[in-house]
Parts: sequence; C-alpha cells; structure tokens
Amino acid sequence: MILDDECHSPTLSKWRKRLWPVHHFENRKVFSLLLLKFCVSFNYAILHSTKDTLIVTKGFGAEAIPILKGWFVLSFAFLFMLAYSKISNHISRSHLFYVTLIPFLLFFVIYGFFLYPNRDFLTPETSAEKLLAFLGQEREHWVIVYKNWMDSLFFLMAELWGGVVIGLLFWGFTNRINTIQEASRFYTILSAGGHVGIIVAGQLIWYCAHNFVNNEYLLTIQYLMGIVTVVNFIILGVYWLMDRHLDQEKAALPQEFKKKGNKLSLKESLMHVLMSPSLGCIALMVIGYSISVNMVEVIWKATLKIKYPDSNDYQAFMGVVSSITGCLSLFLSLFVGGNIIRRFGWGFGAQLTPIVLGAVSIIFLGAYLANVFLIDSPEIVGTAAFSLVILCGAIHNVACKSMKYCLFDPTKEMAYISLDEETKVKGKAAVDVVGSRFGKSGSSWIQVGLMELMGVSSVLSIAHYLAPLILISVGGWMFAIYILNNRLQPNAAQENINQTA
Repeated sequence: MILDDECHSPTLSKWRKRLWPVHHFENRKVFSLLLLKFCVSFNYAILHSTKDTLIVTKGFGAEAIPILKGWFVLSFAFLFMLAYSKISNHISRSHLFYVTLIPFLLFFVIYGFFLYPNRDFLTPETSAEKLLAFLGQEREHWVIVYKNWMDSLFFLMAELWGGVVIGLLFWGFTNRINTIQEASRFYTILSAGGHVGIIVAGQLIWYCAHNFVNNEYLLTIQYLMGIVTVVNFIILGVYWLMDRHLDQEKAALPQEFKKKGNKLSLKESLMHVLMSPSLGCIALMVIGYSISVNMVEVIWKATLKIKYPDSNDYQAFMGVVSSITGCLSLFLSLFVGGNIIRRFGWGFGAQLTPIVLGAVSIIFLGAYLANVFLIDSPEIVGTAAFSLVILCGAIHNVACKSMKYCLFDPTKEMAYISLDEETKVKGKAAVDVVGSRFGKSGSSWIQVGLMELMGVSSVLSIAHYLAPLILISVGGWMFAIYILNNRLQPNAAQENINQTA
C-alpha cells in the first residue's frame, strides 16, 4: 500500500530533493523517527562522555579501556546476543523492544542515585589489595577493574547502548518500516536528528561540568542520569505510539498480505546467520570501523588524562568535542550525505568513511610519533607539542564520528533492508552488538598483547606499532564494501521493478 502511494505521489522539487526528500504523507513517520533518533543519540552522547570521564580520571587510567572492552564488554555482548535471539522466538517484536530497553533505564537510575553516592562503602578495598599482592604490580589494571566494579558496570552499559539501543532497537525498527528507496531518502535525515541530539547533549555536559565545578562530581552524575532517565521514558512513549499505529495498519491488511513463518531454534538461527554472505560483509564493515577507531582513541584518551586530570575539566572538553561533532555531522547529513548516496550510489558513499578514517588516523599517529621522536620519550611531551597531539586527536575523533553518523550508519543500515526477517532480527543482534564489540575487543587484545610483550604499562609506548594494523583493517573494510555493493545492486534493481510494476 505504501509503495502504491509513493509511486503516485507528486514529484519533489529540486531543492526539496536535496534538503527534505520526504512526501507529505510520509512526514508523520519521519518526524516520529527523528524524535526517536534525537533521544537515543542524546543519551548516547551523555553516557559516552560520562563513562570516558569515569574510566580515565577516576582511578582507572586509559590503559584499563582495552581490558574492559577486550574481555568484560565482549563477554556480556555475546551473552546478550544469545539471550536476545532466544527471547525473540517467544515474544513479539514490540515487547522485545521494551524488554531490551527497560534494563538500561533501571540501571542508570540505580547507578546515579544509589551506587555512585555509596561508592566508598561498596568498593572492595581489602580484597582488591590482596588480589594485587597475589597478581603483582604489572597486573594492576586488572585489579582496578575489579576494585571499581560499579564504574566497570557503567562502562559496560554505556558501551552496549550504542550497539543495542541505537543499532539494534532504533535502526532495527526503522529498517522494518522502510524500503531501500525510502532509506536512500530518509536515513541521512534521521542521522541529522541524532546530530542535533549530540549537539544539545554536548552543551548540557559543558554546562554541568562548569556550573558544578566547585562541587563533588556526584552532583554532575545525578543531574545527567536524571535527564537520561527522563529521555528513556520519552523513547518508550514515542515507540509505543508508533508501534500502535503500525499495528492498526497491519490489522487493516488482507490476511494474505500478513507475513507468516516458523520460528527457528537458537542453533538453527545462529547457523542461518553465519551462512549469510551479506551479513558477513556487513560484519567486516563494523569490525573494521571498530578496530580502526579504537586503535587511535585509546592513545588520544591517555594524552587527554595528562592534560585534564580533573573529572569536570575532562568532561567539559569532551562536551565541546561532542558539540563540534554534532554540528559538523548535522551539516554533512543535510547537505552532503544523502546527496552523495542518491547521486553516486551506495558503494561510493560507503567507501568514503574508511578513506577518511584511514587518513586522519595516520595524521594523528604521525603527529604523536614525530613529537615523541623529537624528545625521545613516549610520555613526556612539551606543552606546544602536547597541544598539537590533542588537537589532531580531537580532529580524528570528530572526523570519524561525523563520517559514521553521516554515511557509515545510513549505508550499513540500508544493507540490512533486503535481508530476510530472520537475518534482520538475529543477524543484526550478532553484527551490531557482538561484531562491534569484537572489533573493539580485537584492537584491545592487540594493545594488551603488545604491552605484555614489551613489558610496559602505558598504552602510549606502543603507538608506533598501530599504524600498519590500522591500514590492514581499513583495507579489509573496503574489500567488504566492494563485495557487498555487488550483492546489493540486483536487490535495488528488483525493488525498482516492483515499485513501477
């Protein structure tokens, strides 16, 4: 029915196609999805900035990030994928959304108003000291993860938010209600809604960090977690209204148009997912992005800790970076991303992200290694040189995330639309949750392994080994795009035939 309406709708004007390629009858759906994307991205920006501040400045150090991502987060992501795949066989897609989101809502309330205020009482100081004496000083970062178990749990939930809530819940729902042709018009607009959320969150973080500077960090945590909770309720409300409308449309369809199918067992589902070539290519894209970004991000955060040891100062700087990222991403989404995909095709748009990411990664590592070489020390950097390294790291962070939101996410999500329902539900959980975590964990394992091999405790000491690894991951990522583009072209052509039939 929607396809018929789309075929008979009036042609959009030239400027309308560039800025708002949405027909009047599609406005309600697009505006609702825009609000959802704003909310999930707003929370993501707050959680991402807060978990980095907690880990880097509150007794962890950036060296603990590879341990948390490499073992802790990956293990829970895999368990989540199994549970999600199992539960999806027994409850509806609508209930699955609520069952997945509500634990996040509850945790952030508990952390902000119970765990963090009582952290001194709940920290296992004695057992941590005994464990450190047993393992030795060189395993200190492992002990710190155990000692600060509350912040480790926060890191876990904040890391999973991006893959689970944004990747799985929001984009999964969006893919379910849009066609490939609609996606080419809508998805960069939806990304723009997310960028606005990031901009607003960045300003809020900056406000909290500067206005609560003379208070304990507790006030900042409680203020931010309270806002995150309110936004979570808004997400639930908007989804309920949209899903209710979709149920009414589905009930109006003739019986022969309603999808039927048998549920696969968990083992059958996993085999079905593993045997999908398209899903394998999407997984390589996600893993390539995660490895490439994480390789540089840990080095940058280690330098940031030296310049901004105070939690509020660190979070204020991250808030500024988030705002700049949001502004640039918003501009690219409105005026660049969608037009690139519609004019030059999916393949060209997808290739731009690894090209830009590889370039800015080499620039950052080159700036860092050049300054380290000049003073012959990986950890003592002069003021001017140090500022240059931080600036290059900030440029890398902004460029990578802007390209991710503007082109990487829309092109990746478009690739899911042509897949069958079983692959969309369970394959997306495998790729967006486990695949993304595997990419970050893979880079974390490499970093931890290099530190162990070289006998160093600082991630700054292994920076010169990372450049060739980044180039390899970017090369594999671009090859996966080439293969996937050849598979998507017949599907897009077939959809055009179906819409004009």
